[in-house]
Amino acid sequence: MSLELLLAEREIARALTRIARAMDARDWPGLLAELTEDATGELGTGPLASPAAIVALIRRYLDPCGQTQHLLGNLLVEVDGDQATSRCYVSDTHLGAAGKEHITFVTLGDYHDQWRRVDGAWKLCHRTKLNRGHVGSFDVFAP
Repeated sequence: MSLELLLAEREIARALTRIARAMDARDWPGLLAELTEDATGELGTGPLASPAAIVALIRRYLDPCGQTQHLLGNLLVEVDGDQATSRCYVSDTHLGAAGKEHITFVTLGDYHDQWRRVDGAWKLCHRTKLNRGHVGSFDVFAP
């Protein structure tokens, strides 16, 4: 395995962590900074055709709830020049906002991501989230 390949894998892993932390911190400019200008997605509600659409959908769920934590694991990365794919598990916990602290929602899933190197940095250009299961109440996302 080449040093270049190892560095690419490490940079993609760090970008994944920045994306998860941006969601938990509600850092929407930080999240947008990790996406290509033409990023697309499929997060379980239908196709998303732009970075703005991706962030808007995530905000629709996360803005009304309390604290969240997106934990990633079992990462696999395949690099081919300036393109890459990754797969990793995600376990995301959502707590209810003030007055709804007793409500929780947890999902178990997979992120299947496509990456592109842009000006030397790895950016997410497509994300598919596969939800394998959930526990709790969707009421955690109600305003």
